[in-house]
Formats: sequence, C-alpha cells, structure tokens
Amino acid sequence: MPELFNDQLQIVIAEKGAELQHIIRKDSQLEYLWNADPAFWAKKSPVLFPIVGTLKNNTYTYKGKNYTLGRHGFARDHVFTVEEQTNTRVVFTLTDTEHTLPVYPFNFKFSVVYTLDGDVLTVQYIVENKGADTMYFSVGAHPAFKVPLTQGAGYEDYYLSFSKKENADLWPLTDGGLIEKTPVPYIKNTDKLPLQHALFYQDALVFKHLESTAISLKSDVSPHGLEMKVAGFPFMGIWAAKDADFVCIEPWCGIADSVEASGELSEKEGINKLLAGQRFERQWSARFF
Repeated sequence: MPELFNDQLQIVIAEKGAELQHIIRKDSQLEYLWNADPAFWAKKSPVLFPIVGTLKNNTYTYKGKNYTLGRHGFARDHVFTVEEQTNTRVVFTLTDTEHTLPVYPFNFKFSVVYTLDGDVLTVQYIVENKGADTMYFSVGAHPAFKVPLTQGAGYEDYYLSFSKKENADLWPLTDGGLIEKTPVPYIKNTDKLPLQHALFYQDALVFKHLESTAISLKSDVSPHGLEMKVAGFPFMGIWAAKDADFVCIEPWCGIADSVEASGELSEKEGINKLLAGQRFERQWSARFF
C-alpha cells in the first residue's frame, strides 16, 4: 500500500477505494484512524462517489432509464490506479469501465490526491467529465477518527468544536437512510457538540449549510486531537456505529435522497453538474496534534 511520510506524519492508503488506512504522528506514535473492527464497522475512510448516501429505492432515472446504485456509490469498492507518487504526495485515479457504465452511464476520471505538509494532510477530489453529455455526480469524505485517541480517556471526554457558533437543524434519516421531510432544531447557539454513543443510535447526524469552515475533535483531558477544514462542502454528516469507539466527520458535496425525491438524477438535491470537458475540484484538510 502506498505510504506518505515527512518529519511529522506517516500516512498509509489502500489502492482499493483510495482509502486511508493509517494516520500516525511520529513524535507520539499516536494513531488517529479507527481500526476497522468488523464487529462494528469494517471500514476506515471510504471515498464516496458518484453518490453520497442512499437513493430512494436504490434507484435513479437518467434519460428515461432506471439505474440501480447502492449507498455511497461504487468508488470505495474499486481498485484505483496510482498515477503519481512522491514521499509527500500520491495521486489515485479511477475511470469508467465496463463495470461502472451499467450502473453509472458517464465517462469520467476521478482522482483522489493525498498531500502532506508538516502536520497537515490534504485530501483533494478531482472529477473530470470525459464524455459528451452533461455529467451528474456527488462526492464526499467518510473518515473515522479513533475516540478516545489516548489511553486513560473515555468516549465522553471528547467533543466536536465548530469554528463558529451554530444554530443548525438536524435532518433526520429514515430507517432506510433517506432524508425526512422536516428538520428538527438541534444545535442551539453553541460551537460545541459533546460526544456520547447515544448521539448515533438513530444513524448519522446530517446538517445542511453549516456556518463553520472547520470542525475539531478535542478533549479537556488530553492535548491530542485534530482540526478538519471543510470549506466548500455544503453538507455535513457526523456518525459512528452503535457503541463504537470512533467518530466520522463527513464533508459532502451531495446528500442522500429525501423521502420526497423524484428519482430523476438531474433533480437530485445537492447534485453537481459538469459539462463535457469540465473539471470539478474540492479539498478538505486535517491537522493532527
């Protein structure tokens, strides 16, 4: 598996799914990523493409034809090609194949670029429309960070810190993973969300258009944590498997279908559109301390 390293960080990424496997600070030998215990959730940081979340009936319509696509799309299950690599940067690419076209009828090149700079990891998504038709897609991140990060601390010793005070509604999910019709008040004039396992007993916390451009994982009993910069991603998921010792901070350019979704791909909430030959770029970064 490709590795990146500098004086401060060591990063390991799998070619399958271009998925992060390890984030280690060298001075403390602290691992920041979840261990993928299959008893809870056997992934670490899947890349979400070409959809985010669940489609209504796992189906969408494009040019009058129905297509079936599972939750979060197929990129996480495909082996990417390593196109470039240095000690501090690696470029993974995925293109359309005979396996993708029956479920996603677009010619594309999707690149995931990992770059190290000091104690910061930057993850860039590049989507290119290689076809003649307008391309519709979503893309998002799903990294699972270990909680607690250090021995002697507990899950409830940690909290998420937003870069701005938020007044944000929560968009509940149905049992099938669809967005409900009506949001409920959730974050009220605060920049802090204390972690507890019960937060996620009803699936992910889903927010739209938060004010904050950064979310940090912190604790008052440990100096170690992380700051994740998420500007440019209009949707945010926060999730953990039931009673698992991690939290996912998930910036998304895209969102699950609502219970009222028409199923027409071009009408999907949060869908991104690329004309022939166009290119889309977004990036998030995380500083580990």
